[in-house]
Amino acid sequence: MTPISVGHPRILSIEDDLVLGAYVHEHLGRCGFQVTWCQNGQEGLAIARQQAFDVVLMDILLPGLDGLAVLTQLRQSHSTPVVLMSALGAEADRISGFRLGADDYLPKPFSMAELRVRIEAILRRVALDRRPAPAPTAPAMDNLRFDDELCDSFMGEHAAGLTRSEYRLLDTLNRNGGEVLSKAFLYQQVLQRGYAPHDRSLDMHISQIRRKLKAIGYTEREVRTVWGKGYVLSAADEMV
Repeated sequence: MTPISVGHPRILSIEDDLVLGAYVHEHLGRCGFQVTWCQNGQEGLAIARQQAFDVVLMDILLPGLDGLAVLTQLRQSHSTPVVLMSALGAEADRISGFRLGADDYLPKPFSMAELRVRIEAILRRVALDRRPAPAPTAPAMDNLRFDDELCDSFMGEHAAGLTRSEYRLLDTLNRNGGEVLSKAFLYQQVLQRGYAPHDRSLDMHISQIRRKLKAIGYTEREVRTVWGKGYVLSAADEMV
């Protein structure tokens, strides 16, 4: 796992828009972050591989190597949290980003206040991931294994390949023993920010968890949607 820096959180901003890039660099610097700014994907990937960062902010539309390609290559060796930024806005682009391992997605235009809140939420989640947790309440015969150190779940020797956010979400559902958890609760406890009806981040993470559990052959339980209430991890044939 990528080490977390001590002191001022280190942010890598990969943004080719000179005005926005300079504004992000200046604003986050005033907020106490140590910001490195570069303007193309190839340079950003090289810097992300060579240095330890707490969060990477990255536009999708970058010259040379686009943001999704950078994310794909970065995830081969690093688990550094990544926030994608894009004016594209289409659901397909958000799905692609989360599928490739993004931790969050921030559509342009956005306010500096929201950007700071998103970064601080990720830093809190990472800090919580590093704290010892109580034993899970999964059924004794359940074959899904949770590894807090790797932030991933396993079916036998097969890793699900969860991102940090996906792991925390699945682990939270697992520890609540079949209880339906509301979106508001999950946003606060897992994503460390308030719930907004237009924010689809949680739904995207749930979709990716379902896909990844299915890919490793896990069938004992599933993440189920309880309309009007939230989500629950329960047996497929269990009434909720």
